[in-house]
Amino acid sequence: MGLFNRKKDTETPANPAMAELGREFAIARRHGDRKTMRRIGREYTNTARTDADAASFQHGQEAYDALPPINPPRRNRRR
Repeated sequence: MGLFNRKKDTETPANPAMAELGREFAIARRHGDRKTMRRIGREYTNTARTDADAASFQHGQEAYDALPPINPPRRNRRR
């Protein structure tokens, strides 16, 4: 492990499809896309059957939230 390594563990989620859905939900939440958040929420409630699915969804959200947002450099900034 490196000094600046942010990864805590490399375990894979039980349901990769639910993890991807969680990542998409986290992206929509970061961008403020409520329409997509609602769509993914409905899809989650219709497809999540076990606690492993919920844990995979949560894992996908946390994996995306661990990445810091990219702030573009400001141009033409007066001093």
